Amino acid sequence: MPIWYASLAKPGFNPPNQLFGPVWTVLYALMAVAVWLIWRSPANRARSRALTLFCVQLALNLAWSGIFFVGHWIGVAMAEIILLWLAILMTMVAFFVVRRDAAWLMIPYLAWVFFAGVLNWAIWGLN
Repeated sequence: MPIWYASLAKPGFNPPNQLFGPVWTVLYALMAVAVWLIWRSPANRARSRALTLFCVQLALNLAWSGIFFVGHWIGVAMAEIILLWLAILMTMVAFFVVRRDAAWLMIPYLAWVFFAGVLNWAIWGLN
């Protein structure tokens, strides 16, 4: 983890740094399977919408890291993670229309981003 992050005051429920890598590995694997199921579905408007929303939420996911860890903008990262959570939810709804199993695979990701938002909020309040 960057030196800046290590220097921040964190809440008692902050997971150990070693947990983030394995958790994100599992989440990205689940997301990959989910989007693969959508991509393999018959081409239609619902599939195109689902794939577009997946790309949007993925871009927001990547942007959060830059905003938080590079920019050190904890408050902006909080606003962005709310948008990310909503984009994941919209993606899940779009996935559900195409393939329900793909939507279910996104639940752990949605839950983790909710937790990350709570953690972001707490870090913002402490710093």
